[in-house]
Amino acid sequence: QVQVVESGGGLVQPGGSLRLSCAASGSMFSTYTMGWYRQAPGKTRELVAYITSGSFTNYADSVKGRFTISRDNAKNTVYLQMNSLKAEDTAVYYCNTRRLELVWGQGTQVTVSS
Repeated sequence: QVQVVESGGGLVQPGGSLRLSCAASGSMFSTYTMGWYRQAPGKTRELVAYITSGSFTNYADSVKGRFTISRDNAKNTVYLQMNSLKAEDTAVYYCNTRRLELVWGQGTQVTVSS
């Protein structure tokens, strides 16, 4: 069973940046379309961005132009570079495949506040 571990979250001021990492186990990582999801308090989990095995990317409208998803298949890792952060980006961020095939990790908390 492939497992994921998210890291890189923290407290940042509005307008700041963070880089999240998602390290996955298993040999099939390079074949997965990987996504970053987030869940804010009182809200349902939503897809923020995804990247295919061929590195095609897609973003939610709310983060387009501010977030960049990338992957390093040699390291079994997917990244989320988050710039120009806003208070509404505050959430726990998770990674999973686009089809939600993996067990959810613990996530990493991102708090945007002055």
